[in-house]
Amino acid sequence: MTQEELTLKVEEALDEIRPFLQSDGGDISLLSIEDQKIVRVQLQGACVGCSVNQMTLKSGVEMTIKKHAPQIEQVINVEG
Repeated sequence: MTQEELTLKVEEALDEIRPFLQSDGGDISLLSIEDQKIVRVQLQGACVGCSVNQMTLKSGVEMTIKKHAPQIEQVINVEG
């Protein structure tokens, strides 16, 4: 899978997650994909500093990204 195809898959996953985050006043952006294994995202809005954001990131975001792009090993939230 090319980097471009992988980016599209990850964006599809984020589009699936985004409505849930936006309903709570937040959002998420894809920052980068490293070595086709590590995805760096940034939670925004109400999701920043939220006590559950790490749990949300691990359970919801990482799981959804891996569903779309199984080769991803880790999702990291980069604080703004």
